[in-house]
Amino acid sequence: MKLGLFAAVSVLSMMAASVAFALDQNLPAYQPAAGITGQLKSVGSDTLDRQMEAWAKGFQRFYPEVKIEVEGRGSATAPEALVEGTAQFGPMSRFMSAGEAEKFEKKFGYKVSNFRVAIDALAIYVNKDNPIPCLAMQQVDRIFSATRKGSGGRSIVTWGDAGLTGEWASKPIVIYGRNSISGTHDFFRQIVLYDGDFKPDVNQEPSSQAVVQHVAEDKFAIGYSGIAFKTDGVRAAPLSVNPGGQLSVNPGGQCHNATLEETIGGKYPIARYLYVYLNKKPDEQLDPLRAEFVKYILSRDGQALVEQEGYYSLTNEIREAELRKLGLSPPER
Repeated sequence: MKLGLFAAVSVLSMMAASVAFALDQNLPAYQPAAGITGQLKSVGSDTLDRQMEAWAKGFQRFYPEVKIEVEGRGSATAPEALVEGTAQFGPMSRFMSAGEAEKFEKKFGYKVSNFRVAIDALAIYVNKDNPIPCLAMQQVDRIFSATRKGSGGRSIVTWGDAGLTGEWASKPIVIYGRNSISGTHDFFRQIVLYDGDFKPDVNQEPSSQAVVQHVAEDKFAIGYSGIAFKTDGVRAAPLSVNPGGQLSVNPGGQCHNATLEETIGGKYPIARYLYVYLNKKPDEQLDPLRAEFVKYILSRDGQALVEQEGYYSLTNEIREAELRKLGLSPPER
């Protein structure tokens, strides 16, 4: 089984050598600019909704007169808002699809821009009382997928099918996931289910928080969501990649947790960058308001809020690359 790390982009090995397993102390503190006023609107990812709110509030402490509105119903709403000009920022928990990007380019005559803002481990949540010690990725496919392209074999319907015994053996697995406008839904389907189909009995929820809440309330439930949505009522099940695909309580491969170390180190098998998309003409500088908000997000102040919200922060190396990409090269240190 192949790994879908960071949306199938093999960057983890390059990052592992240089990343610090905490907020990178090389990240510079945000330096406010003079004369920043105006209004911004962000439309897009539910996964990044709380994060965008946190960045907006932090930014407004430097610029009390700036107004920022955040709407987070799902990644699929971001491209349309950027095309229609109803938002300046479009946070997404997945890459913009070829069709979405083409629609933008057709209207404006140039490609849409994006920048990385955080790292997420996509967790497979079980109830806190569930004793499952580890799940193989093949098992996850067989639990969630009707087509089982990543595993083959029979569907996993009960917790006994997944290897549990006793009272758990006969209990049906109640499955929760995100709805179809969610970037997390699309990412999970593409990477974990190999572009397969979800089972029809997957309960599709409008928010990541709702998925986790249902799993916390149902002893026999399972669901997927970003690591930042973890609560005391759930566990993020350790995951393994088992080439043989055998089903057992000990899936055969080494089990890895959705921690910072194992995510950045390339061991945890479901990880991704989170993005913010925006409309930037390639031959023009960003306006001062948008430029400063980008700089704030990528500063030590902004990345500290990433860790506060439960995601994993970027390195200064990544920050500098993203600023250069947007024509906002950082000053020499």
